[in-house]
Amino acid sequence: MAASKDPRPCSIADALALVGEKYSLLVLREVCLGNGRFDQLVRNTGAPRDVLAARLRRLVDAGILTKRAYSERPQRFEYRPTRAGLELEPVLMTLMAWGDRHLRREGERPMVIEHSCGEALVPVVTCAACDRPVRHEDLTAHPQAPGWTVTGPAAA
Repeated sequence: MAASKDPRPCSIADALALVGEKYSLLVLREVCLGNGRFDQLVRNTGAPRDVLAARLRRLVDAGILTKRAYSERPQRFEYRPTRAGLELEPVLMTLMAWGDRHLRREGERPMVIEHSCGEALVPVVTCAACDRPVRHEDLTAHPQAPGWTVTGPAAA
C-alpha cells in the first residue's frame, strides 16, 4: 500500500519530470518547426546557453530528440525530433491553443499553424474508440496503482 507521504503514481508527473521545464517544451517547439541548430534554439527560446545545452542532453538521452553533426570543423550539431518527440507535438498544439484562448486578446495569436486541409489548426482531443470530442463530464478515472483510489491512498 502507498504511504500517505508518497505522491500518487502518475504518468503526467513522469512526463513533466522530463519535459516540464520551460525550455524543454520551447526547444521541442523549435525543433518541430525545423529550427534545430543550437544558435537558432538560443535565439528563438531565449534560453541561456548552459541551460539549453543541459536540456538538449536530457532530451537526447530520453530519446525525444536526435543529435546529428552538420559541420565537422567546427563541430556543430542540429537536433531533430524522434517519433517520441513528434508524439508530443499535439500536446504543444493543444497548449498553444489554450494559451491563445485564455492568455491573449481575441485575434492576437503569435503563430497560426495551418493544417494540410488549408485551414488554421484548432486541435481537439477525441476518443479513439468513438471519435467524439473528450469532455470533462464524460470522463471517469480508474486508478490502477496498487493502494490508490481517486481521492488518494486507500485506507489501511
